[in-house]
Amino acid sequence: MTGKATSEAPVSGPEETTPAKVPITEPSGEVVTSESTGQEQAQEPQEPGSQALGSIAPTAPAATKSAPPSEDVPSAPLKLTVEDVSHSSLTAMCWSSAEREVTSEWVPVNAQPIMVTQQTMRNLALGDKFFLRVTAVSSAGSGPPAVLDKPVHIQEIIGKAPLHLQLSIPNGTHGQVVLPRMALLCQGKPKPQASWTHNGHELDSKRVNVRSGDQDSILFIRSAQRCDSGRYELTVRLEGLEAKATIDILVIEKPGPPSSIKILDVWGCNAALEWTPPQDTGNTELLGYTVQKADKKTGQWFTVLERYHPTSCTVSDLIIGNSYSFRVFSENLCGLSDSATTTKELAHIQKTEITAKPREFTERDFSEAPSFTQPLADHTSTPGYSTQLFCSVRASPKPKIIWMKNKMNIQGDPKYRAMSEQGICTLEIRKTSPFDAGVYTCKAINVLGEASVDCRLEVKASATH
Repeated sequence: MTGKATSEAPVSGPEETTPAKVPITEPSGEVVTSESTGQEQAQEPQEPGSQALGSIAPTAPAATKSAPPSEDVPSAPLKLTVEDVSHSSLTAMCWSSAEREVTSEWVPVNAQPIMVTQQTMRNLALGDKFFLRVTAVSSAGSGPPAVLDKPVHIQEIIGKAPLHLQLSIPNGTHGQVVLPRMALLCQGKPKPQASWTHNGHELDSKRVNVRSGDQDSILFIRSAQRCDSGRYELTVRLEGLEAKATIDILVIEKPGPPSSIKILDVWGCNAALEWTPPQDTGNTELLGYTVQKADKKTGQWFTVLERYHPTSCTVSDLIIGNSYSFRVFSENLCGLSDSATTTKELAHIQKTEITAKPREFTERDFSEAPSFTQPLADHTSTPGYSTQLFCSVRASPKPKIIWMKNKMNIQGDPKYRAMSEQGICTLEIRKTSPFDAGVYTCKAINVLGEASVDCRLEVKASATH
């Protein structure tokens, strides 16, 4: 089926026994090369039926042995082609049955005729070139062979796998490095030739760098700008083969603030706002708006809404009596805008006017003359120890309290200390002595009258042993 194209001279006759490397047929229809002699090459098959027999030659094809004339002799196989060639094998295919005829100048591929129209030969030497011929054979004999016009070259596999795209960074940001990476799943030699284009034009070598290896090609864009957005196409060429892959790169940055904002209405504890979208969205879609409020007293900003998509809103739960300012930020994938648009006027939350209607009622008169709710109690004291006398009085207006001993006023005497709080009257007698014994009186006086209570104090010396 194949012939090696070399400069060796053809063998003169079938009696030569020079060994040759012969492909051996495998059970699956494939063959593996092995060593054989010229006598083995001269064998001709005797199998009946229309079958195929092939051979390969290390030199140019020579004249074949003519078959006996017969009307049943098959013609040459049609459209003999090579389906696949690897670094150590080749696969041939034709449209009709074929026979591999063995001569002194051709190396047989299969020892017996085969019925299939496809054959694979393995273990061929890398770099060799082979001629290929196939002959159809029947019970009447062999027909003329079909020979390839050009030799088949056994060479390295050239990858035909499609390009697969892998990106290390899908989107760049303004002022940063964009590093898209293309992985080329190709095998074989020589090294693939890779080239990049941006929107169909060549790259600017001053700003864009490309590094290509055996299996990948990396594109670097330093200090990315919006003009670097667009479609990048990678073209790989290898031994006449070509593959392309494209990626779309979008360079984005923070958006600008909304163009304008105004307060539409203020009622109760609510304020209605409206604003217009920013003129610059940062070269990408907006994720929404952030609305904040600040009262005039503190000036601190608090977020009311985040990633809010409409361009109008109502801010509620405002405090009555305060005045508020509002501002709005734009937001995209890069974050919030560097500045915000703030309302020029304030929203004043007014107090609602309420008219109080006093209820009619009769004022009660709580005035009363003094009366003691708790009288004084008789008390016994020990000489040298202080003692206290208690009583409680109720009166309106507040009464004047007078303490007396044996009907004599003792106000201002430093031995006694009088106190009155919340109607509780107290008289403290410091370091009592037998002289302090007697009748003590507490008198309460106001404009409505007076009242008094008495008690007896006894001072007894302690028993001595």
